[in-house]
Amino acid sequence: MCGIVGFVNDKDNKKTIVNAMMDRIVHRGPNSSGDYIDQHIALGFRRLSIIDLEGGTQPIYNEDRTKIIIFNGEIYNYQPLREELIAAGHVFQTHADTEVLLHGYEEWGTELLQKIRGMFAFAIWDNETNELFGARDHFGIKPYYYTEMNGTFMFGSEIKSFLPHPDFHKELNKSALKPYMTFQYSPLNGETFFKDVYRLPEGHYFTYKNGHLDIRQYWDADFETKQSHSRQEWIEKIDETVQASIAAHTISDVEVGSFLSSGVDSSYVTSVLKPDHSFSIGFDDKTYNEAIEARKLTELLDLDNTAAVIDGDMSFKAFPLIQYHLDEPDSNPSCVPLYFLANLASKSVRVVQSGEGADELFAGYQTYGFHTNSKFIRVIAQGLKKLPKGTRYHLGRTIGKMRNFHGRIHLYESLAPAKEYFIGHARVFEENEATEVLTKEYQQALSVNEIMSVHYAKTENIEDEVNKMQYVDLHQWMPKDILLKADKLSMASSLEVRVPLLDIEVMKLAQQIPSKFLLNQNNTKDVFRQAANKHLPEEWSNRVKLGFPVPIKAWLKEEHGYKQVKELFEADFAKEFFDQEKIMNLLNDHHEGRKEEQRKIWTIFSFLTWYKVYFIDEEIPKMETINYVTV
Repeated sequence: MCGIVGFVNDKDNKKTIVNAMMDRIVHRGPNSSGDYIDQHIALGFRRLSIIDLEGGTQPIYNEDRTKIIIFNGEIYNYQPLREELIAAGHVFQTHADTEVLLHGYEEWGTELLQKIRGMFAFAIWDNETNELFGARDHFGIKPYYYTEMNGTFMFGSEIKSFLPHPDFHKELNKSALKPYMTFQYSPLNGETFFKDVYRLPEGHYFTYKNGHLDIRQYWDADFETKQSHSRQEWIEKIDETVQASIAAHTISDVEVGSFLSSGVDSSYVTSVLKPDHSFSIGFDDKTYNEAIEARKLTELLDLDNTAAVIDGDMSFKAFPLIQYHLDEPDSNPSCVPLYFLANLASKSVRVVQSGEGADELFAGYQTYGFHTNSKFIRVIAQGLKKLPKGTRYHLGRTIGKMRNFHGRIHLYESLAPAKEYFIGHARVFEENEATEVLTKEYQQALSVNEIMSVHYAKTENIEDEVNKMQYVDLHQWMPKDILLKADKLSMASSLEVRVPLLDIEVMKLAQQIPSKFLLNQNNTKDVFRQAANKHLPEEWSNRVKLGFPVPIKAWLKEEHGYKQVKELFEADFAKEFFDQEKIMNLLNDHHEGRKEEQRKIWTIFSFLTWYKVYFIDEEIPKMETINYVTV
């Protein structure tokens, strides 16, 4: 729900400026707005009404109006906390979860963050001490950005909200482009594609006073402590915890629907939630249609489902707007169907539950070490994992240097140290390949190893390599790609997405499970799938993860898609960043069938589209009404 903006300075004209900032994120909160302004600060809020529809308007004040809060998110355990705070003597003016944060901060200070369960980005201003306090949720489900420029400290839900501020200087962060070429998203730790604009890290809070910013961590994953239970006991515990989380995530004064793909995660959520409305999207490429596959499940469960198909023409038309809403370039192909899925759902509901987080918490990715269909190879690998660490690492490295054979990658990544090969779930350009296509000015940047070493340094006490990869994903892939696109592309259509599988209580359980129950010779996220199997047909719980299968390979071979990309690749501004002859060779090799380069082409195309929107056109892209073809 909602969007927040704010800035600290002692200058005039705060009202006009903060309203202009709010206007830039009106899509996050079309129902109402509010502000607070004094000599030192301006706070702005755009509201998407979900809880306490009449009384939850922000900003909200404490009893003596010395503390003021603006908040984006949902606190799922706010009701028992509210009762606890009332017993402690606090007087509530609303029934909104926002006010629990305000009085909770008064009562417990930063310990509040150890008590709350939810997704959040909020700011509390103390007009007696002139101190600003802000925090972001454990996983980074909700975005939070800040910058300090020309004597002004700014913060907000989206970077684009800074653009109208007269003290904001828009400049490209040149060091962000080369790493992006490998990761497909902005992977820098803290930094963004806008120079001197930063993300507040997940699981962190800040205070800002007298021009000094202090950022501290309040939570991190703990994969070191494991519990001993049988496989069946873990299945029962997972199902109990997931069902409780889905129930907690239904707290709302409006209807809650669900996203539904053909995969196990969203299917598990939908089968437990049993919403009145579920939503699916697919492509008309006549190969694999996600919408039709999802519809099969709702028919088996006797649930309502709205499903639609989109095509390449619709996708290219929407692409500038998609990159605009993302704030930073992201070439994850699933951004396209996610934008349309959220738009489709927003026509019927304000809130949906989705399946993000299960793969990171329960080891669902094949890139964690599940690269073969051979049960024999998988059993061998599982046995070799029991070798002493030094022997296991040596054997893995030896296999990694061998000529390719069936099962080599599976064995290598089951045995070698994760830090030597794992960076997440996309590796588009190798670093040397990125150097070859980038102009000299953009070749200098942090290396992939330098970016990843920050996270791997914190995994030294984690014994299991799968857990190390999960930890890295919690701080890299998930907040900077998966969750960012889920939030930005749903809020683009004024839709709130809730992620019950990515919940602090679910995490407390998941991090205690030995990885042999998660990733083994049977499957990825094995015990999670079996928990889902209690609610789903057998074929659903054991499906291979597909994500959103987006047909960009075909689009770039078609004349229309080829021309769209070619126009940008040959644009004058593109030569600042790329060797145009080389990137055109990539495009032509793919178009004419000599190579399959769709991921590299899409990554360059995504950046150039984003750059054109923010630095060339400098206006919000227009999008005509979407006419869906339902199935």
